[in-house]
Amino acid sequence: MEPRGFIRDILDVKILILYVLAHTDYPASQQKIYELCYQDDRLSYFDVCQALPELVASGHVSHDENDEYSITEKGRVDGRETEDTIAAPVLQRALIAVEKYNRTFRRDQLVRTQVLSRANDEYSVVLSLDDDQGNLMTLELLGPTEQQARKFSKAMHAEAERLYQVVMEFLLEKTEGKKIGKSDN
Repeated sequence: MEPRGFIRDILDVKILILYVLAHTDYPASQQKIYELCYQDDRLSYFDVCQALPELVASGHVSHDENDEYSITEKGRVDGRETEDTIAAPVLQRALIAVEKYNRTFRRDQLVRTQVLSRANDEYSVVLSLDDDQGNLMTLELLGPTEQQARKFSKAMHAEAERLYQVVMEFLLEKTEGKKIGKSDN
């Protein structure tokens, strides 16, 4: 039985990589490129491992000191000319994966948490929430144990925007004397 999928050979793999990199807003590691490209059952990690150095050697992709890859102008032009040779469902799924990656990467640049050791075997969790203009909020919270601080850090990172909204609503309610964002029902 022939394997299912649309990717037929290493050229298809290269074209798919160029398509993915043309739509990423940020450099990506080899592993991340594989994850974004894995939209077809016939693609393997080893295919990506073979194709990336060849794309770097041909000048279609650049490889930086952080071991991340970006598309070059040559890769962008050649990729655009050849992307229609890849099946539309594969390109659509890849684009959805890339858009999610772009959103996640961008958010991770704006939301940062860190766990800091304090005296008496206590820990602080510091959340920094930024926007395009700068810092919106920095919040520090005590975590009595390292394990609890790490849990706080994970939760604060996941809910940073909600924390900001709750703090703003609370402060506005206190300063203006009215509830914000709640219905009267």
